[in-house]
Amino acid sequence: MRWLPVLYVAALLLLEPVTPVEWPVSFMLIALPLVAAFAHVPAVVGGATVFAVVLEGVLAGTPCCAGRAVGYLWDRHYVASYICTGLVGVLGMILAAHRVHRERTLADVRFVADIAQRVLLRPVPHQIGSLHLESLYRSAAAEARIGGDLYEAVPTRYGVRLLIGDVRGKGLLAVETAAALLGAFREAAHDEPALPALADRVETSMDRRAVLLGGSEVGERFVTAVFAEIPLGEQLIRVVNCGHPPPVRIRSGEVCELDRGRSAPPLNLGVLLGEPYHVDAYSFRPGDQLLLYTDGITETRDAAGSFYPLLQRLRSWGSLPPRELLERLHQDLLAYSGDRLQDDIAALAVRLPAGEPSVPAAPPPG
Repeated sequence: MRWLPVLYVAALLLLEPVTPVEWPVSFMLIALPLVAAFAHVPAVVGGATVFAVVLEGVLAGTPCCAGRAVGYLWDRHYVASYICTGLVGVLGMILAAHRVHRERTLADVRFVADIAQRVLLRPVPHQIGSLHLESLYRSAAAEARIGGDLYEAVPTRYGVRLLIGDVRGKGLLAVETAAALLGAFREAAHDEPALPALADRVETSMDRRAVLLGGSEVGERFVTAVFAEIPLGEQLIRVVNCGHPPPVRIRSGEVCELDRGRSAPPLNLGVLLGEPYHVDAYSFRPGDQLLLYTDGITETRDAAGSFYPLLQRLRSWGSLPPRELLERLHQDLLAYSGDRLQDDIAALAVRLPAGEPSVPAAPPPG
């Protein structure tokens, strides 16, 4: 874009000698200030305006241009061209100033969004005890950077506790809800000995927040979530699913959804429906890998409208380590959707390397 004004002038100079006298291509120099306004600051646009007026005069007053026998430097049509170029130059400087202001504002907003994302969705540790972890988050809107998808991994005296969730809706309210949920989980994960009690405590926090917000959609401000726990000294995973896509266990090329059909309602709907939380336990041996994800992944569509075949893809390259697995997943989603993700995506990959018999305890506080 920065070289576009130069290319524009070069094209006009190439056209001028080969066009008839009745078609003075030099009049197209009137647009040069606007071309420069796309990528340059107002001062450069002003310089481009002066250059365009001078070049128009040179082309008009040079008899050899376009086969003319005489010059037309002060012909009324060319004088009108000089005036129009000056007026368009003023407009171009105003547009350039506005664009620069918007770019600076957008840069500030992105900077704040990056900071907010690092606070809200801080990267999980690459290793907790013997577990290897990696996280992935991508917003469907590049300018937004943050949204309602969330994840967390917390080492506790009960084992490593994991959370992945998806807040209903978009915008600031979804981000605030995600922040409240993560805060409640990070605190309660250390205090509640049982996974259902942890989910219930987070549910209580979400209910309290919904009531404080008020409005007519209290019952609709819900969050789908999966709470998972890899306990100390045991080769298993405990899962409480609250209306969320089930986790996937990858074992020696075998891909299995951890779902026994006992999902509880999403958070903030449990009180309305009165359903208890069910804990499902699954084996998790050395060499196994766990993938938690949001529905933005499985609901990604291709050009024909078909949903992304996550399990099929994982069977092809699910044996990769967590970082490579999520990188391959992200690139495959972009390729599948034609580089147009329709929704935010989040994923958390956890692997227990072969030869590691258990998950060690978290260090004591302090």
